[in-house]
Amino acid sequence: MMPLVFADKGKKLQIVQIKGNAETKQHLADLGFTVGGDITVISESGGSLIVSVKESRVALGRDMAVKIMV
Repeated sequence: MMPLVFADKGKKLQIVQIKGNAETKQHLADLGFTVGGDITVISESGGSLIVSVKESRVALGRDMAVKIMV
């Protein structure tokens, strides 16, 4: 298990855990990040990630990406 920020680009992974307070977890769930869901890192720039989750592309800052464990 590792934070999403360390994941290899283009590799399909599964979300194992989401850390943070209830508000953070709900915000990520609203964006489609749920435990057991698939996620793929599309690109990374300056610590921010573009990821594919539930057939959508979402931009995440490093502060949020470290809370998603894959």
